[in-house]
Amino acid sequence: MSLEDWLYPLLAVYQRMPRRVQYALGGAYAHLPQRWRLGARYSEFSQIAAEGERWSDDARHAYQVAQLRAVLIHASAHSPFYRARFAEADFNPEAVRDLADLSACPHITKQDLLDHLPEMVSTRCPPSERLYMTTGGSTGIPIGFYLQKGVSRAKEQAFLETMWRRAGYFDGARLAVIRGFVTSSEAGGRIASYDATRDWLMLSSYHLTQERLPEYLDALERFRPDLLHAYPSAALQLAGYLESAGRTWTLPLRAVLCGSERLTIPQKRLLERVFHCRVYRWYGHAERVVMAGEGTTSELLYFFPQYGHVEFGPPDDQGLREVIGTSFHNFAMPLIRYRTGDFVRLADETHGPRELPFPAAVDVVGREQEFLVTATGRTVSMTAFNMHDETFDDLYAVQFFQEEPGVAELRYVPGPRFNGSRLATIDRRVRQKLGDDFRVSYRAVTEVEKTARGKHKWLVSRLQESTSSAGLPITD
Repeated sequence: MSLEDWLYPLLAVYQRMPRRVQYALGGAYAHLPQRWRLGARYSEFSQIAAEGERWSDDARHAYQVAQLRAVLIHASAHSPFYRARFAEADFNPEAVRDLADLSACPHITKQDLLDHLPEMVSTRCPPSERLYMTTGGSTGIPIGFYLQKGVSRAKEQAFLETMWRRAGYFDGARLAVIRGFVTSSEAGGRIASYDATRDWLMLSSYHLTQERLPEYLDALERFRPDLLHAYPSAALQLAGYLESAGRTWTLPLRAVLCGSERLTIPQKRLLERVFHCRVYRWYGHAERVVMAGEGTTSELLYFFPQYGHVEFGPPDDQGLREVIGTSFHNFAMPLIRYRTGDFVRLADETHGPRELPFPAAVDVVGREQEFLVTATGRTVSMTAFNMHDETFDDLYAVQFFQEEPGVAELRYVPGPRFNGSRLATIDRRVRQKLGDDFRVSYRAVTEVEKTARGKHKWLVSRLQESTSSAGLPITD
């Protein structure tokens, strides 16, 4: 297990310490060797991520088949869920000798994770080696799953850094981050915190009002980051303020790193014009099944074949195809032919030559920028609101409904194990995210509103569309 995994349960304690103590402990931690902090497998995954771009077709195919067989055979032997599902489909993992052989394997869905989580976990991976996580993703359905300590974090960091290097990232780079970090639950609270463990400036995603945006710019100018790492919605709000105020961005940035929300090409061009640097997009999700990112020069999103095996469902009437993935390396709880609920538009010959010999997409659909609007005009991104703990466990779906600023109804579909006494805890954590300029009521429902594609939505807003992007229209 890595030191980071070992210390993770103490993160909340660390964050409550006085700032001078955090800086001292974090600075000492930052000087520890990377192999101690992220574990021995970090170097292995860094090498696989980087060298895989130069593998031959045969080497890439052999790696994928070997990883698929390892995952399938492990799941069949040590996961009661997969053993039963494979038997029902008459699927034999031992018979897989080629990627095409996977077509006989049944798919799994988010509903399977909701209904069968205990049976999906590997009996060979003890609780001490499992890390429980949850995500609502882009659907609003709270999903629980397990990652493997000593493996999943190291792998994620290695592949992220490999992608980011295409845009100018380097070891020891100083990042300013606006990605869901809670600096204060008060509307007038502080907007910045320094993470000494990484030399990163953590900026609040919850105080991006016109009145307070100058504070963000002042904090950025003092910190002088090498890269800005932000939700697209947050970067667009900064850009919108700069343009409306007639201000010019003067800090030299290597890149703006934008993930977790959809960023259209027109929006990307706006950000590049304002920040005078490359804006780099990537796609991934908390379940860590597949990952894709732009190339060094190309704006196509390339799926890493070393990270996981990606498939695409049949095209719909708009030519969009669902992302279906099989995870590699996570033997605590493999996800096999997992229907993510995200849709892509695949690249074809009209999009020019491929920079990398990987599956590539032009765009990812299903990560739209959604906001709650507070009474004081703050906008809270639903991506930033996403919980990664047990807050929404035993709820089949969660959805906010808003008709006026500062007031919202949280509608939830309770599962059979949900106890209404937990609403007090849910309310406390929701208010911590939303701040003191918001009123929330709660209502149990049998079904929440869905998109035309049948996906759940985090937010149903009846506010003016212009407020959904802080004055920046979302265009396709």
